Amino acid sequence: MNLFDRVSNDIKAAMLAKDKIRLEALRGVKKEFLEAKTAKGADGDLSDETAVKILQRMVKQRKDSAAIYAEQNRPELAEKELAEVAVLEDYLPKQLSPEELEATIRAIIAEVGATSAKEMGKVMGVATKTLAGKTEGRLISETVKRLLV
Repeated sequence: MNLFDRVSNDIKAAMLAKDKIRLEALRGVKKEFLEAKTAKGADGDLSDETAVKILQRMVKQRKDSAAIYAEQNRPELAEKELAEVAVLEDYLPKQLSPEELEATIRAIIAEVGATSAKEMGKVMGVATKTLAGKTEGRLISETVKRLLV
């Protein structure tokens, strides 16, 4: 079952369970998926790879919103955003641990033959393709910078 179908089925389950946070989060996901399917130039199909990218973007947006709400002393809104993040993360592939991420990036650095921070672009190109969906781009970038210094 692809992600679109899985989300659609889980919306029904959330309605029956009267789980408002899960229902609201999944309706948002389905809306984004439908927009991607019907966007200009789209073929009317949504690959799981594209769906994962959409989910990652949504998780990042909600984390950013939660941080802003926390800064503005609005904990109830921050909690709601973080609850939605937890729901969305159920649909993402298992995220790499910091140790796994570092080991993978070390292997990529060795494969590319990078020796200095000037070659960060080469490493990032391979790393972002290899690690797509498995971790955040910000974490990849931070780890590459740290290892290439």
